[in-house]
Amino acid sequence: MTTDETPERGRLAGMRPRLVVAVLVLASAGLLGLVLTDRSPAASNLQFAQAGHWVYNDSRETAYHVDGSTSQVDVQVSVPGGEAGSLVAQGDQSGYVVGRSRITEFDKSTLTVEASQTPPATERPEVLEVAGGPYLVYRNAGQVVRLGDPTATVPAGGPLSRPAVTSHGSVWLHRIDTGSLCELASGATRMTCVAQAAQGHTGAVTIVDDRPVLVDTTADTLQTFGKEGLGKAVPIGVDLPSTAQVASGVAAGRLAIVDPERGKLHLIDTAGLQSRPVAKPVAVDLPPGGRFADPVATPQVIAVLDQVNNELTTYDSSGVVRGRVPLVDATTSEPVRGEDNRIYLDGADGTHVLVVNGENGVVTKVAVGGTSPHPTTTSTPPRQTPTTGTTTAPGQPGGPSVPGAPRNVTATAGDRTATVRWSPPASNGSPVTAYRLSWPGGSTRVGGSATSATVTGLANGTTHVITVTAENGSGRGPGTGVRVAMPSPAAGKPVITVQVPSVWFGTRPITVVWARPALHGATLVHYVVKVPDQPDQTVTTEKAAYANIFNTTAAITVTVYAVTRYGSGSQIKGGTGSALIPAVVPMP
Repeated sequence: MTTDETPERGRLAGMRPRLVVAVLVLASAGLLGLVLTDRSPAASNLQFAQAGHWVYNDSRETAYHVDGSTSQVDVQVSVPGGEAGSLVAQGDQSGYVVGRSRITEFDKSTLTVEASQTPPATERPEVLEVAGGPYLVYRNAGQVVRLGDPTATVPAGGPLSRPAVTSHGSVWLHRIDTGSLCELASGATRMTCVAQAAQGHTGAVTIVDDRPVLVDTTADTLQTFGKEGLGKAVPIGVDLPSTAQVASGVAAGRLAIVDPERGKLHLIDTAGLQSRPVAKPVAVDLPPGGRFADPVATPQVIAVLDQVNNELTTYDSSGVVRGRVPLVDATTSEPVRGEDNRIYLDGADGTHVLVVNGENGVVTKVAVGGTSPHPTTTSTPPRQTPTTGTTTAPGQPGGPSVPGAPRNVTATAGDRTATVRWSPPASNGSPVTAYRLSWPGGSTRVGGSATSATVTGLANGTTHVITVTAENGSGRGPGTGVRVAMPSPAAGKPVITVQVPSVWFGTRPITVVWARPALHGATLVHYVVKVPDQPDQTVTTEKAAYANIFNTTAAITVTVYAVTRYGSGSQIKGGTGSALIPAVVPMP
């Protein structure tokens, strides 16, 4: 649970007195889970906030989970082939590495790659980790992808301003071209447009008191809206340009709006929506010459990224700076709010993450993909630098520990076999002594110097998840899994016909022909034709000719089989078809 419980999630506290919720850290696998004590039935619509944040390190082709509460990496999963600058979205069961040309799903429990799909647009989407999702919003293309169950692509029909979400998972969208205000309800696969902004007005949507609100930047007003239409317009008190950038939520009752033309951050009191007295807006000067990402707010803190000066600044709701962090490299990502009441900003190559404390604005830089993928904390508190509001991660305890997860795990399928390859993990102070490969129904071990192994006895036509774990003197570390689709069954048996001339002299010429057998989706490599006392023929068409077959008084058996291949895998011998070359009847 986050500290800023929403009304929906806050129902947990009043459901039953004996219900206790605890977060369990599974140290052996580095997984996060939830344990409910007491067997009382829970409400079916009960939702839990996703913990932490995932980031993709493209040089290591690995997704890492950062625990925001400890500012440590606690889980990793190999996701080969991810693009540079990929985002990671997480749902209840799965994570998704989101690139411009591919979305790759991995299972958060087994840490294995599951499937991939093609996104509806090549632009960088906005990621929403909410109940019923996660969602990817392609604002320019006007497309919303729901990555939960069921997966769906929902067309919005036109370009969108920044989306906003309520605690129960409704996604609210504003069509820039038409002014339509639409809802994509939690778990839904179709949008419902419930209201319409004034014609010709620009604006955006945000959430105030868990209700959608239209920020009209032409009329400079706020209006709640829903199925009943638009509510009463409340003046903002600031002249906003059409380019104003609006946070998707409020901090302590104030809405953050960046005016990029005047270089101002405006903090607008939203009390007027509840017909209460309104405080004057607060204006904060932003660095001159900056270009700013949309502001991000928690219930207490606002974060603004300057993409020109390469600096992240955090403020409280009164506009006081809480932290200012220069970035060591340019970033292609933007700050995002996690469901754990923290703000996260990925480094450009996924080698670090900035974690913003959602209560006080303090920023911690977390290294990702270093020599120890599972750093731990000591009782020493973080060291704070008052002038910047940043913290450095605590030191790591001495002594060896279990190895990290093997990296860059891949598998190539063959005929009832799979060749698995990997890169060594961090040894963490004790040399790797062995690797264990396991899959449903079997396992095998190889030496600590190995970087590949062949798994045998796998059924063709099935899919297997093979997990590789490393062992050292301290024990067995976390595993990295790879999903491998075994080839379909071998090609079927050719149906053969032998053509023999009715008249011949001495030896006989024959022609063997056959129908192409079932290849089960594989690629034909060639056919092999066998005739006794003749060299084997390798052909790629369904025909083979022999000029001189010796006459015998017994029939001769000719056989044919197809050799196929799946992708770059091993060659597979198909079923053998046979036919008889008729005997020569002796002359009387």
